[in-house]
Amino acid sequence: MSLVAQACPTAQRRVLVINPNTNPLVTVRVREVAQRYAGEHLRFEVVNPDSGPFSIESDEDKRVAEQQALLLIAQAQLQRYDAYVLACFDDLALQAARGMVSVPVLGCCEAGIAAARRVSPALAIVTTVSAALPGIRAMMRRYGAGDLATVRAAEVGVAEAARSQPDAQARLLKAVSAAVNSDGARVILLASGGLTGQAERISGQVGVPVVDAVEAALREAARLCSNLVAEPSA
Repeated sequence: MSLVAQACPTAQRRVLVINPNTNPLVTVRVREVAQRYAGEHLRFEVVNPDSGPFSIESDEDKRVAEQQALLLIAQAQLQRYDAYVLACFDDLALQAARGMVSVPVLGCCEAGIAAARRVSPALAIVTTVSAALPGIRAMMRRYGAGDLATVRAAEVGVAEAARSQPDAQARLLKAVSAAVNSDGARVILLASGGLTGQAERISGQVGVPVVDAVEAALREAARLCSNLVAEPSA
């Protein structure tokens, strides 16, 4: 997607949120959550690439999606965003993106784990498909939560999760309930862009806090930008 520069008030801060897959429904879900944190002095712009995987569920999907996400960041640099959010739990392209820009770049896994651990160390991560489990476990170790978190897959595809049909919701709820009842989880972290916006509903069904990893990254971006609102743009 080509990014066109837009004028904005001096005091307004802007966050570019990149959904690395090409599923417009996931982008809509992320945009809806981002609007909870937008305001007079903070604007979220949510985009996805024009090409690449519709769902990121394999190593090849990750490779292509990472290239597309970095291309969007390269195109956006002249617009001087105040922060970036990569709305994918794999934190793909995160370190490379941080090397490209001088402003904060937030990853959903990193932000989500931090948010969930503030609630309870008894953490369980629920994702979409089993293929994602080895990568998530590796990230848990990288972020210092490998000994704390259990990981379960609902066996719901990313695109299917975004549509949030009754059958997909039932499988997701089954996985979350197992994490609570069998793993002893006291907080659940939803680990997929396709699950964005579903935390409140699921929390009401299982009776424990549920953290939306994408929302955690958006909230952290809003917090960082709020510290800049009183300062003039460079």
